[in-house]
Amino acid sequence: MTLRLRLFVTIAAVALPMVVGLVWFDARSRHRAAEEVLARIGQSVVDEPDARARCEASPATWGAARPPGGHGPLGDHRAGDGPPLGPPPHDRGPRLHGPPPGPRAAPPVMYAYDRALRSAKPGAPTVTTAQARALETRAWIALPSRAFSDEVMVLVRTSWADGSCAFVVVRGTTTRGFLGAILPASEVWLVPLLALVIAVVIAVGPFVQRIRRLTRDVRHAAATGFTTAPTPTGSDEVRELGEAFAAASVEVQRQLAARDDRERALREFLANTTHDVMIPLTVLTQHLASLRARSPAGADVDVDRLLTGAMDEAHYLAALIHNLSVAAKVDVVEPVVERTAIDLNAVIARIAARHRPIAAERGLELATGVPETPVFADADLTMIEQAISNVVYNAIRYNRRGGHVAITLDREDGQFVLRVLDDGPGIPPPDLGSLIRRGFRSDAARTRSTGGHGGHGIGLHITHTVARLHGYQLEFKNREPSGLEVELRGALAPGGGVAIDRV
Repeated sequence: MTLRLRLFVTIAAVALPMVVGLVWFDARSRHRAAEEVLARIGQSVVDEPDARARCEASPATWGAARPPGGHGPLGDHRAGDGPPLGPPPHDRGPRLHGPPPGPRAAPPVMYAYDRALRSAKPGAPTVTTAQARALETRAWIALPSRAFSDEVMVLVRTSWADGSCAFVVVRGTTTRGFLGAILPASEVWLVPLLALVIAVVIAVGPFVQRIRRLTRDVRHAAATGFTTAPTPTGSDEVRELGEAFAAASVEVQRQLAARDDRERALREFLANTTHDVMIPLTVLTQHLASLRARSPAGADVDVDRLLTGAMDEAHYLAALIHNLSVAAKVDVVEPVVERTAIDLNAVIARIAARHRPIAAERGLELATGVPETPVFADADLTMIEQAISNVVYNAIRYNRRGGHVAITLDREDGQFVLRVLDDGPGIPPPDLGSLIRRGFRSDAARTRSTGGHGGHGIGLHITHTVARLHGYQLEFKNREPSGLEVELRGALAPGGGVAIDRV
């Protein structure tokens, strides 16, 4: 249902009962006013000195309608003096109620009844015993009549206890008009009501048009991918609705842009990852094929070199797969960080145990230094462990043979400070700020020793993302005379800031 139709139905639902109620109330008001006038007329007639004599002398003709004028309520002529007289053509009798000008009410007619409630006058209305008994406490009562009829009757008690004129019924009509008592006697009063309805419909027209225009703008924005926003006008609720749609369009556009950026980054990431996975698989396949081809022929095979290379590629693939799982967790619009109190001493111990075989294959020494009392941090265990593993793996992979890698953990000023140090070639100063960028591979000093290609370029990016999600500080700096130091600093978990006891 449209707003215009809804408004019309609402107006009709409210106005029609009001009009019907007004007509009914007006009819009752007209009847009540006419009843009071008829009661006064009837009482004044029966109070005349010779009223009883005239009534009992001719009850069949007494109280006929008379023309207006004269001194009494029925004019100069007495009831019963000759035949009933009707009003002249130019005037139908005294008007009982209603504002002039307009149709006039018919002159009243009176009917006399005896104690048995019988009337000698033809066409006399019926009076019941209950109605007569009601006059014991009242001077007059109104006899029932139809609500929208113009006929009105009242029953008046006389002071004559017996005879043919013990009761008198006065019959008359209300003002004959459209309504009469409250509203004017013509239909002109409907003009303001009709004008009000038309004015409301006209006033709602621009409102409806603005809503339709706003609807078109919203549909257009949706069809164009929310590149345009609705332009609200005015200063009312419609403008507020338009501004809400405009704000929603901007937010949807932002989310769509973020989605496009994520999809583009994902495509690039998958392309780079596919390349990174295929290279170690190819190298691993070549090493295994060489072992298979040379061993049966009795050829000299450098088994140690081939196995070391194969294991190196396997470690690389394992690190890449672990990073892919963490990347899927952090590279979303609202990453979920499941914080718990984790023991960083235990985390470092697991990382060191996992990487010592890799370091041994490369002729490196991996050492750790942690406090005796465990250091706790409020963090996501999976994310933090993979972030530290990435730093340690890079320190081992890009170090020189016979080098050293150290993992240290301290407490400083209510924070934990975790450092990973190596004595490798380091990073050129211009490249230090780019280490955290996804896909970055340094062209100097950090080239992979096996296969002749760089690393997968997501490890340190994931480390940076995890640090940012936890509110930690991550810093890279070169060491003298050579090597790289990576420092991760963050808040201790409640109860984790006890005194330091270094190993």
